[in-house]
Amino acid sequence: MLNRYPLWKYLMVVFTLLIGALYALPNIYGEDPAIQITGARGASVDTAMLDTVTKTLEDKNLSYKSVAYENGSVLVRFNETDVQISARDIINESLGKDHIVALNLAPSTPDWLESIGAAPMKLGLDLRGGVHFLMEVDMDSAMDKLIGQQEEAFRSELREKKIRYRAIRKSGKDGVEVVLRNAEQLDLAEKELKALHPDMTFVDSSTSTRFSLLAKFTDQRLQEIRNYAVEQNITILRNRVNELGVAEPLVQRQGASRIVVELPGVQDTARAKEILGATATLEFREVDDKADLAAAANGRVPAGSEVKQDRNGRPVVLKKRVILGGSSITDASSSADEYGRPQVNISLDSEGGSKMTAFSKKSIGKLMATVFTEYKDSGRRSPEGKVILSKHEEVINQATIQSALGRNFRITGIDSQSEAHNLALLLRAGALIAPISIVEERTIGPSLGQQNIDLGIQAMIWGMVAVMLFTILYYRKFGLIANLALVVNLVLIIGVMSMIPGATMTLPGIAGIVLTVGMAVDANVLIFERIREELREGRNPQQAIHQGYANAFSTIADANVTTLITAIILFAVGTGAIKGFAVTLSIGILTSMFTAIIGTRAVVNLLYGGKRINKLSI
Repeated sequence: MLNRYPLWKYLMVVFTLLIGALYALPNIYGEDPAIQITGARGASVDTAMLDTVTKTLEDKNLSYKSVAYENGSVLVRFNETDVQISARDIINESLGKDHIVALNLAPSTPDWLESIGAAPMKLGLDLRGGVHFLMEVDMDSAMDKLIGQQEEAFRSELREKKIRYRAIRKSGKDGVEVVLRNAEQLDLAEKELKALHPDMTFVDSSTSTRFSLLAKFTDQRLQEIRNYAVEQNITILRNRVNELGVAEPLVQRQGASRIVVELPGVQDTARAKEILGATATLEFREVDDKADLAAAANGRVPAGSEVKQDRNGRPVVLKKRVILGGSSITDASSSADEYGRPQVNISLDSEGGSKMTAFSKKSIGKLMATVFTEYKDSGRRSPEGKVILSKHEEVINQATIQSALGRNFRITGIDSQSEAHNLALLLRAGALIAPISIVEERTIGPSLGQQNIDLGIQAMIWGMVAVMLFTILYYRKFGLIANLALVVNLVLIIGVMSMIPGATMTLPGIAGIVLTVGMAVDANVLIFERIREELREGRNPQQAIHQGYANAFSTIADANVTTLITAIILFAVGTGAIKGFAVTLSIGILTSMFTAIIGTRAVVNLLYGGKRINKLSI
């Protein structure tokens, strides 16, 4: 019989609609201003914290919506943003430096919806408000660091092979020059170093009186180094964002050396900038106690050593060889020693622990220094417009090694608990492979984000009203069915966006939905026009409906598939706003295909299937 669906198809349509509506439902509940309390400096947050926070708020007569312990942190919800900010300041002062008190926005989804995994759509920076940073990786500093490591590697390798050299120093931006004593030593050095470093090219640059070997990285290796510096910095920035307790952050690469960081919902931008932009790391080095400090202060330094300054400006002569770098640190927390002075407790990975143990065993009684390195914005720009960073190094600690050290030890000599806490946070999140500078900063307030949402919704509503009026006036009862499909389509898009873990709704995403509303009715227009054409050719209403849906399907499929391919390409090659547009457009195409072809057909079949009809309201 024409125009009848089997029961399973009707059930499928109803089931799809119910699931879409269920997962779209959390979006009507909105978000509450909240503060999130997590542990810092190794401190933990437990259920006892609930009483402390509640009492603090009640003592200050601050009203709150709820206080709950969730995922190892305390979440306090408020009705108003002003109360939220006041509560943050009061609780921060009450708990001290042992805890991180961050402003946040928490979804107010009912428990029964959360129990089935239903959550509201994640909103992007342009809708939720927050901060946007565009950061640039300083490739020159990354290369300087690598060249320094390569110099040290050459020294160790030549010593092991008993090849005598005069000097090993940097040459140009990406080269190392090795000066040998004679031609025989030059040949031996070239043979050994070529075997050990296949990713470098070695050129004999000797003269009649000077025997030297110039080593440079291959172009492929240089590209790998640059990519590694950016990708590793992205990983470390993600760790730092996690330390800030930000929900749904975006950290992604842009171009060859830039990184975009977007922190939706963040209101404490100064704190975010301080943590993300900081490029602090530590190095542990042996103190050259045989060097003459007076001579060193005048520039006369023993070979293999260099002069640094401590916090009081006094010179300290250190061996150039780095015992251990910040990349070996797996955990760091700040605390106070037995005299109440601030300290940072360091934990190393297995390789770092082995290096520290091996060095400390043979260096008992010697001094080991902790060098703190930080890159800051100098306020100057290069001719290309890049931020010029200035490097600040200081010796924050000198300690006598009294016994063999393992994977866990502590450093002292830090000025304040606040500085110890920040240093521990940065070390725990990881030391940046190369310094980064913030080249662009944009802050979007929650009010502007709400305005974007309101304007986007208005555009969608007016677009839908215009389309609905046209379809009802032109296609009558069939137009009403098409309008029902449009509403269902919108619900399904929101439901799918809420279900996908990585999907974020942005302002271009709303534009994609508005476009989908127009495209969704296209399919129904093609079907309805085909039905009218069949009626004009003299077919009865049942045959016209059947032929209209059957013959229009291939045209609808072709049009939507080509658009879907374009959306997929946009998602693959685009960034940020373009991806947001492509995601909602792709989802909208798929849901509109379902609602326009299967959904409306189900309704038409229910109204007209198996019935004797003489005229269609189309």
